[in-house]
Amino acid sequence: MDKNELLMNIYKIHTTHLGISRIKRNLGIEEDVVEFCKNKVLDKKSLIYRKGKNWYIENGAIKITINATSYTIITAHIIK
Repeated sequence: MDKNELLMNIYKIHTTHLGISRIKRNLGIEEDVVEFCKNKVLDKKSLIYRKGKNWYIENGAIKITINATSYTIITAHIIK
């Protein structure tokens, strides 16, 4: 799958209430989680690839996992 599929559907990206708290905790951020992740997807420096049923976005020390069907942000964490 081409990353353009994810870019064309960026408006569908969302997460759950539990996802918001999990991602904020994992990344140590207080800002809007969905907007933060969308900005990482749109960043030209991001590595975007699909593996199985998920999209993965790597940018610097951050890795974001997004479900490829529902466009739900599953998790985001700092790569160690």
